[in-house]
Amino acid sequence: MITVLVVDDQALIRDGLRLILDSQADIEVVEEAADGEEAVRAATRLTPDVVLMDIRMPGVDGLEATRRITSSTSCRVLVLTTFDLDEYVIEALRAGASGFLLKSSPRQHLLHAVRTVSGGGALLDPRLTVRLVEEHVLGRSVEDPAARQQLGRLTAREREVLELLARGLSNSEIAAKLYLGETTVKSHVAHTLAKIGARDRVQAVVFAYEVGFVRPGDLPDVS
Repeated sequence: MITVLVVDDQALIRDGLRLILDSQADIEVVEEAADGEEAVRAATRLTPDVVLMDIRMPGVDGLEATRRITSSTSCRVLVLTTFDLDEYVIEALRAGASGFLLKSSPRQHLLHAVRTVSGGGALLDPRLTVRLVEEHVLGRSVEDPAARQQLGRLTAREREVLELLARGLSNSEIAAKLYLGETTVKSHVAHTLAKIGARDRVQAVVFAYEVGFVRPGDLPDVS
């Protein structure tokens, strides 16, 4: 059973999300919260698999709540937003969110998103992730000694994998590009994420751009 905490300051939206999620045999809404402070308390107390998090809320907003939840619990946060290029989305990803979902998305997209995130995946399509990062992170990279130290831990192969992750390639596409088996690539991806301190592929992409490891013009042709 996938347990979910629904966070939104609008009761009608919370009710609608609960109705959709509770209709599934494998998903259960265990709690609702109307603001970030309530969300943090509920997540800490219940440790649900997934937190559906609205961003724009009074008091403690979804961004700060996401940061607190991901830093102190094993919950995975799925951000709910009205706009697909909301400036807060990239900040939420930095804070530890595993992806985002438009509030206008069809119910099947919501269900798929919850199942994907609960299973340890990142919701964003890799190429959409790259687009977001390019638009919001590019040009803001800074020299971070700690990040450089993390990069220094990567083997030559893991650096190749990180570069291709940042390009938006899937495991199967990376395997084809590097002439490796998918199982081997999966292992390299896991080691890379661990070494750079990323929870998932989305954060790995953000990391690669933020520290200036890759830039769109520097990336090789992967077609």
